[in-house]
Amino acid sequence: MSLLNGTTRPPARLVLADGRVFEGVGVGADGHTTGEVVFTTSMTGYQEALTDPSFRGQILTMTFPLQGNYGTSGFADESGEIQVRGFVVREMTDLPSHWQSLNTLHEYLAERGIPGIAEVDTRALTRHLRSRGVVMGTITRDETPEAALARLNAEPDYASVDYVSRVSTPVAYDFNDPRVALGVSPEGSAPHVVVLDLGVKRNIMRILRARGCTVTAVPHNTDAETILSLQPDGVLLSPGPGDPMLLDHVVDTSKGLIGKTPLMGICLGHQVVGRAFGADTFKLKFGHRGANHPVMDNISGRVHITSQNHGFAVDGDKLSGAIDVAQVHLNDGTVEGLQHREEPVFTIQYHSEASPGPNDTEYLFDRFLESVRSLRTPA
Repeated sequence: MSLLNGTTRPPARLVLADGRVFEGVGVGADGHTTGEVVFTTSMTGYQEALTDPSFRGQILTMTFPLQGNYGTSGFADESGEIQVRGFVVREMTDLPSHWQSLNTLHEYLAERGIPGIAEVDTRALTRHLRSRGVVMGTITRDETPEAALARLNAEPDYASVDYVSRVSTPVAYDFNDPRVALGVSPEGSAPHVVVLDLGVKRNIMRILRARGCTVTAVPHNTDAETILSLQPDGVLLSPGPGDPMLLDHVVDTSKGLIGKTPLMGICLGHQVVGRAFGADTFKLKFGHRGANHPVMDNISGRVHITSQNHGFAVDGDKLSGAIDVAQVHLNDGTVEGLQHREEPVFTIQYHSEASPGPNDTEYLFDRFLESVRSLRTPA
């Protein structure tokens, strides 16, 4: 037993599909949960990560040992709910210190029904996932490892589930965060950007608003004709969870937009655009998740430190048409950006909108809006 928030916490286990078991104590909500077990190397931003739709269907492990030290707030959520299925940490403090904190991390998880496990040897878990690769797992409190493993084996594999349909908005809406004033457009009128919501983070739309855009988010299954009927000055394909090979309908939408409006793809949106140009995608062994990934621009030779959260990548060898690999990951050479030679189309695999950062590549939104403003029809 362990003491957290003055309450004795029960023993808990993280059981992996390959039979490995990690002992700890239960935090957050009671009960058990299953998902693909992944890790992120970010030192801060746990609330943003918990609410990032790209983590839907996954059990998230934080490699930094202390979590919860600044509590949780009312403004750091990147979506309307916690998206992860479970949370794994080494140590979770019950004494947060921040003037805007409303709850402890334990209370935040418990109130939203998300089980977690603390006092886990997250270093050993991370090393295991790096060598074995990501694997399905379950957090449990009231089962033997054998019973938990039997239940886990009956669950569908992460890559077989279309999580985009579960996180995308069911209806179109205009985004308007009262904390972000509409920026001033150089032309004096706001460009209209349509965001195809594959699991959009709110900060993407905040950044566009702050740069003078009106923003409309539309469901993942919106076709190109419907999007174009909204008279967008540009379209952004958002990040999101899961396997891009399950998104043929979004690939078709992308094909219908190319050449008709400026287009920017981020993360899953990048992978979808890659597929639209003939590329396959493949699953990475343990993915790129964290705030310290080096990416090189092939044109300028400049290197940026980026925030990333993805488990799949584009196969650059199978690209066809007038599109080039514009950026690469310096750790493993995977494709990090695409650039069309003739049309205003470019993509990035990483997150320029990352909150709390780094913000090195936020300028790419300005690049997107330059093409939007250069081609838009004056109001």
